[in-house]
Amino acid sequence: MRHVLQRLTRLLCRWLFRVELRGWEHYPHHEPRLLIVANHVSYLDGMLLASFLPDLPVFVINTHVARHWWVKPFIAITRHISVDTTNPHYLKTLIQHIRAGERVAVFPEGRISLTGALMKIYEGPALAADKADAALLPVYIDGAQYSLLSRLDGIVRRRPFPRIRLTMLPPRRLSAPPGVSRVRRRQLGRQLDELMVELAYAGMKIDQSLVSAMLEAWERHGGGCVILEDAQRQRLGWRALFARAFILADLLGRSPLPPGEELGVRAEGLEARVGLLLPNSAAAVVALLALHLRGQAPAILNFTAGDRNLLAACRIAQVRTVCTSRAFVAAASLDAQIAALGEQARVLFLEDLQSRATRPVRLRGWARARLPAWSFRRMAGTVRADDPAVILFTSGSEREPKGVALSHRNLLANVAQARAVFDITPRDVALNTLPLFHAFGLTAATLTPLLLGARVIFYPSPLHYHVIPELAYERHATVLFGTNTFLMGYGRHADPYDFFNVRLVVMGAEALREETQRLWAEKFGIRINEGYGLTEASPVLAVNSRRHHRGGTVGKLLPGVEHYVEAVEGIAEGGLLCVRGANVMLGYISPEQPGRLFPSRTERGLGWHDTGDIARIDDDGFVTILGRVKRFAKLGGEMISLAAVERLAADCWPEHQHAALNRPDPVKGERIVLLTTRQDADRQELIEAARRMGLSELYIPRQVLTVPEIPLLGSGKPDYPGLRRLAGDVMA
Repeated sequence: MRHVLQRLTRLLCRWLFRVELRGWEHYPHHEPRLLIVANHVSYLDGMLLASFLPDLPVFVINTHVARHWWVKPFIAITRHISVDTTNPHYLKTLIQHIRAGERVAVFPEGRISLTGALMKIYEGPALAADKADAALLPVYIDGAQYSLLSRLDGIVRRRPFPRIRLTMLPPRRLSAPPGVSRVRRRQLGRQLDELMVELAYAGMKIDQSLVSAMLEAWERHGGGCVILEDAQRQRLGWRALFARAFILADLLGRSPLPPGEELGVRAEGLEARVGLLLPNSAAAVVALLALHLRGQAPAILNFTAGDRNLLAACRIAQVRTVCTSRAFVAAASLDAQIAALGEQARVLFLEDLQSRATRPVRLRGWARARLPAWSFRRMAGTVRADDPAVILFTSGSEREPKGVALSHRNLLANVAQARAVFDITPRDVALNTLPLFHAFGLTAATLTPLLLGARVIFYPSPLHYHVIPELAYERHATVLFGTNTFLMGYGRHADPYDFFNVRLVVMGAEALREETQRLWAEKFGIRINEGYGLTEASPVLAVNSRRHHRGGTVGKLLPGVEHYVEAVEGIAEGGLLCVRGANVMLGYISPEQPGRLFPSRTERGLGWHDTGDIARIDDDGFVTILGRVKRFAKLGGEMISLAAVERLAADCWPEHQHAALNRPDPVKGERIVLLTTRQDADRQELIEAARRMGLSELYIPRQVLTVPEIPLLGSGKPDYPGLRRLAGDVMA
């Protein structure tokens, strides 16, 4: 009877919820002892597992939940164990059923999610699996959180029959070395937690185009709510965004080009042909989406890079047309750069296209937005997940910038990784002041909140320290992205109540200073989540979160990121970090061979990427970045981190900015020079600070130079090539 009900329920679920099964071939039919672990997002979860798992499992149900009248009909037709999780003896019951060879299903969160993301993971299932020598079978339930039987009313758009996806990972066993039971219990619990985070990452579909992912977000969250807002007070929902993008895509296809060029034809290989030179605005997202609708992989140009680097970027990515805005060029004083670009590429101003947006063109755009998926296929053709989605450029903080080709899968993988560790919901309002030409501003601060249903508010410059806190206060921002430099600026100028609604601050691109962390904790009661990444990794590789946070580190590596640490001569602690994952780039485009892709590789093979950073990873998986390989000075046979020298200066003079450089020395080979904005900098103070911190004399800079300001790149990182030129001028 139960098997008949199971088949009927399965057919009903397939029809109502259009259930998609992924990885179901991993089900271990011959595994003698199996514990099924799944996330818990709705009251539908048990029925879904009971319906689609090949063997009907025994469900672990909380005693208090089992007393509800509406639960009793379900448990009456299923096999279940009613346990009280507050009683430590419940594990014995669970272990007995597993050892008896029964398939047991449990939700390690112990409750239905109130955010749609993972909540606290209990250690009990890990201990039971270990004691019973059972394999864990992870299953991720996605989509049921949008049903009427979730607990997210007022957070997401709920509806009767949302599309549901069930993802299964291969079974695995937990293992921990024998020893103190408390330590072993902690290690097993950590492994289960990591497994659930990996499961949450695997549950998001990344093998599709960025446009398809946006359409999926539109379907889930609805087209009526505002998802984009900018300083010009443009407010767009999904339908309006796609309508404007279709209109612009139509206009770009009709725009006359020089002979031999077709903007409307998808670029072959890595020939982007179209560059975007736009500020943080709704128009920038519209333009990006419009090019994707035409099958183009745009190059996003850094308007703070100067004439030389802008021209180099266009040459590397073989840009033939640059889309920009007259108002932006005038406001940012980019006339010289535009004149230089005009000598090797056609500059297309978006304002000039407005006159061509006739009534038929606008109507056609809105009609296409009614059938966006079909219109996208007609306009772009086949777009694969491994096709280039965007071309960015390295920051050039140490060397000449290179082109970085990121695929649709790269970007969506990083979004999925962020979703696995953060609980961003459609109720959130993300304030993004970071430029889109920086991977942090594009993926983390724009695409991630958009695809998770949150509203994104753009502001064109992160340097307006008085305006941005006021904007956060006025627009009720809940999520904020920034660098240490920018966050310190906001913290110093903001009123203590400006960030009253902010619950999540994510920081990257440079090291978090203790002074910044302390300022935000004391003034606003907010803990900053420091992360670490590279343009080549789309960009985030590791981050602290509310669930896993350790001060002084950049958090844990994201799920799906493999790594190894290679020993470096002269560095006793840590080593060179190398990574591999779905978020790691397609490859570089070198200045020497424009348009040609060079996939990343290390001695371990293709797909591995050398980050160029010295890192230390502790037993709990937290990563500490000790500095760039190129930012170490060799003094007295010892490798000295210039980042540590900068931290020394920051500890000594926290109110000022500092940058350390290694310079040639005729006697010792190298010496350290510190540039600081402190006007009366005294080297003796650094000596005393080094003693307090327990640092050797090698960390004390040989020379201290006072400068008016530390030049920054558009991403907020120190401009080290510029600093070397500045140091040369000061020392001359």
